[in-house]
Amino acid sequence: MLRGLIFDMDGVLIDSHPVHRKAWRRFLATIGKEVDDEQLDFILEGRRREEILRYFLGDLPAGMMAEYGQLKEKFFQENFTDVRLIPGIDAFLDEARAAGFQLGLATSASAYRTRETLRQLQLENTFRATITGDDVPAGKPDPSVYRLAAERMRVSSKQLLVLEDAPCGVRAAQAAGMRCIGIASNGRADALRQAGAEAIIPNFLQFSVKNVLAFWQGTAACNFA
Repeated sequence: MLRGLIFDMDGVLIDSHPVHRKAWRRFLATIGKEVDDEQLDFILEGRRREEILRYFLGDLPAGMMAEYGQLKEKFFQENFTDVRLIPGIDAFLDEARAAGFQLGLATSASAYRTRETLRQLQLENTFRATITGDDVPAGKPDPSVYRLAAERMRVSSKQLLVLEDAPCGVRAAQAAGMRCIGIASNGRADALRQAGAEAIIPNFLQFSVKNVLAFWQGTAACNFA
């Protein structure tokens, strides 16, 4: 029996990747590092900020890691008005809550950015459990973030469905014993399928609780991407 849904944040709740790309490019340019679009694709993998910094800059002292992370966050917040909800997600969240599902959020983002994002989009009271990258020892594809979400939601992993937009997030959900639908809001349907997503949707405009239940029960496919 399906009892709850767990959402990633970037690329699932919010269309924020263009703003992240702009912020990361600007940050890296300030320290003299130029990157191309292909290199920047790494930020789409659902990694924690510290992992992204190491990817581009190698091992850094803790103080410099914090300083650089804050600077990148500053650039992101300066363009937050360009962040949009994924189409259809607000209506879907309302419908899912009305249907009695427990809702959770499991993101690699920092606690600060997660709180600020939910506050600015008036979603701070939406989720029973909100787990961030600061709450777990390792980022996705490690399953810790999803296991902790299930624990705080007080729902068995076998009764939870994850909605993810990153291949490493799909693998994290699977490792936590959860089924997963991929959200191909960034056109990465093939990568999500290869990671193991059981179904793919582009956004939530044509997706409803009825579709979720049909998918869960195996009575209908919900691949729209």
